[in-house]
Amino acid sequence: MSTEPPQYPPPDDDPFKKQPPQGSGSPYDTPPPGGGSPYGTPPPPYGGDPYGGGPGGHGGPDPLAGMPPLADSGKRVLARIIDMILVGVVVWLLTWLFGTSEYDIDPDKVNTGRSFGQSLLAAVLYIAYDTFMISKTGQTLGKKWLGMRVANLNDGATPAVSTALARAAVLWLPFAFCCACIWTAICGGWSFFDKPYKQGLHDKAAKTVVVSA
Repeated sequence: MSTEPPQYPPPDDDPFKKQPPQGSGSPYDTPPPGGGSPYGTPPPPYGGDPYGGGPGGHGGPDPLAGMPPLADSGKRVLARIIDMILVGVVVWLLTWLFGTSEYDIDPDKVNTGRSFGQSLLAAVLYIAYDTFMISKTGQTLGKKWLGMRVANLNDGATPAVSTALARAAVLWLPFAFCCACIWTAICGGWSFFDKPYKQGLHDKAAKTVVVSA
């Protein structure tokens, strides 16, 4: 017989992740009358179907239960504008430094290659910024200053790198091509009309929500 102590899973270090409810008493206590199971009826799993017909998906539990309230869409727009200004300053400095400005001084000599180079640089920087910040704390600087964070819809945890990358790519990749401002407005503005989770299109792609911090 092994004398090694039993191994327990390490504690979850994400303070935002929803924890399953803790039952009272020991499962090894005396069974209840009638021969029922000492474990009782197991609680329903968190999350259910995030995109079902109701808040919890086909009558399942609400995945938002136990999480802070959803963030105001207007504050989300303001946070996004703050982030765009912060990253935009870096984009402008880099494009000036490397000579990839979008337009020449002469409007009749617009350099298409340089225009695409600046747009691609902007897209890469926005995606990198969003991915790093969201996967680290769930907050960009704009969201942090306005008291919001991004969370997984199913468990409230901080999104993983792959989730944050998918979310950022859907939002920012059009910057490298065309209609960047229009797409960003549609993608982010979707949260004004979406129910019940107030998700932007990028949130839907990544199965995330934005909640109050």
